[in-house]
Amino acid sequence: MIEKKQTPSQQAISTASLPDIIFLLLIFFMVTTVFVEYRGIPVKIPEAVNSEKIDGKRALVYCYLDLNGRICVDDQIITNTELMNVMYLKRTQNPRLIVSLKVDENSKNGLLDKVQKALQDADARRVMYAATTKTK
Repeated sequence: MIEKKQTPSQQAISTASLPDIIFLLLIFFMVTTVFVEYRGIPVKIPEAVNSEKIDGKRALVYCYLDLNGRICVDDQIITNTELMNVMYLKRTQNPRLIVSLKVDENSKNGLLDKVQKALQDADARRVMYAATTKTK
């Protein structure tokens, strides 16, 4: 008996539906992605007449001071003694760091003085005091 050699059939994978699948995945990831927004602690900041927008938010560290004397740095509540160490580490990672200080308008000035002293000790001298702008 003579055996016939079978040649393997070459089947190509169809790529006709590949763009549809890619766009469906792209739309799915765009819809389900959640962007992190700094919430901090509830702070009622004073109003300002003029304001200046800072370009490049990557060099910003948000620091909140509320009415109860709590300090929150990038969504982490810390004590006044930890503030200098945290800011020093952030300052060494990014020398162009800007501290966005959001202080409740009814908070005590003694706490603000302690926070400013801790920022000076951490060599974080670029401080921006946030305020809401008055609308006409």
